[in-house]
Amino acid sequence: MSKRKYRQSPPKAHIGPQPGSLPGLLTEVPPLIRIEREVEEEFRPQIRARLEERICQEGEQRAMLGAPKCESCDLPMWSRGYSKTHFLTRFGKVELVDATYECRLCHQRVRPLLRRLGAEVGRISGSFARLAALLGIVVPYPLASQLVELFFGIKLSPMSVWRCVQRLGEASERYTTELSEYHNSPHADAVSPRDAPDVVVLGVDGCALGMQVRSKRRRREPGVELPPLPVVEEGHFREVKTGVLLLPAERVQPSPGRQSVVRRALVTCLGDADQIFDRLWSKIHQLRWLGVHTVVVIVGDGAEWIWNRAATFSRCCEVLDFWHAVEKAWVFARAHFGEGAKRADTFVARIVKDLREGKVQDVLARLNKIEARTPEAAEALASLIKYYTDNARRMRYDEYLRLGYGIGSGAVESAHKQVVHARMRQAGMRWSEAGARRLLALRILLLNGAWSEINRLAMVRAVA
Repeated sequence: MSKRKYRQSPPKAHIGPQPGSLPGLLTEVPPLIRIEREVEEEFRPQIRARLEERICQEGEQRAMLGAPKCESCDLPMWSRGYSKTHFLTRFGKVELVDATYECRLCHQRVRPLLRRLGAEVGRISGSFARLAALLGIVVPYPLASQLVELFFGIKLSPMSVWRCVQRLGEASERYTTELSEYHNSPHADAVSPRDAPDVVVLGVDGCALGMQVRSKRRRREPGVELPPLPVVEEGHFREVKTGVLLLPAERVQPSPGRQSVVRRALVTCLGDADQIFDRLWSKIHQLRWLGVHTVVVIVGDGAEWIWNRAATFSRCCEVLDFWHAVEKAWVFARAHFGEGAKRADTFVARIVKDLREGKVQDVLARLNKIEARTPEAAEALASLIKYYTDNARRMRYDEYLRLGYGIGSGAVESAHKQVVHARMRQAGMRWSEAGARRLLALRILLLNGAWSEINRLAMVRAVA
């Protein structure tokens, strides 16, 4: 058998700067980047002109309807003539001439065309305000301001982005609250959907959020430097409560030992426990996931405020988060055997095995026979025994696994990181109550895949 000879390839030339030399940039911008930007700048005025033309057509159609009626007095309003107005869109500043009407009785004035367009004089309007708010809920406002200029070629101050978030966030928060009140009222439609799932998993938990220590916004005077903010002391934190709804039947296993969900629904609030459960009740009805025979599996960390409200659902199964139960065992093991001791590993490993098999009573029997070595270990042991005793009926993990319910609260822990931590718990961040509520409302819309709903929410006036 003949051997095939291969010609040896010559060594490749070194690409990039030589060792010890200063790295450099390209001598010119790639042509495609330059052409794209030139075309955009060329046609932007034409797009804006076409936009103004379409707006004028809307104005002509509105003028054919005649004078509007006053919303307060229900009387025809009289014309105050025409005047120039403008607002900012994603294609730049749009100018037009609009009619103004006034009520003779209450002297209320309106601009019907602007109301029809959902725009305001001198304000950021339309999709541009929604896109600016979208950037503002993903990254801090100064960075969002830079991204607006990079994406749309329009300079927008961080305060302008903040105003978009506040106004749209207030509208979203009001809508969510009203929807929750409707579904929790006796007048709500109580018809049970026939195609409701058999099982719904509900996870709920809370995390701390740093709050501002002042009641009013600080105003910086020209030439005056603001003093540093005071340290956030204990008590200047609020708990953000987050809930997640998912269907066990929609769990998938992308890799061995790792599970994910195809679909989930998130709710959140900066409020009390009743409010988060009201919103969970509202959301599960919006999804049409609650039927006569639906079992709601509530996974919690053992907090009493969760179990006290489990009766909201007529058919429910309470599950103590498995990893919180294991963590309690670790607290005692470290105190009793010492940090890093192998006997602590063996002790916890046996508890993990028994709990998975549903042998919580056997675990409690062994714990009651242990004599703690130190006062700290004795306190940890008493806390562990009480924790397992109080939650024993919620620790039938073998049964939950067999039924496919799941035994961990990983879904809600992940939701905390995405809803709160990723945007609102960065270094030095502190929030007013109103600002936190509004930002949470918009982030929930985005993470639930319902951002398109923002187009049907009118921007409202938001008081700082």
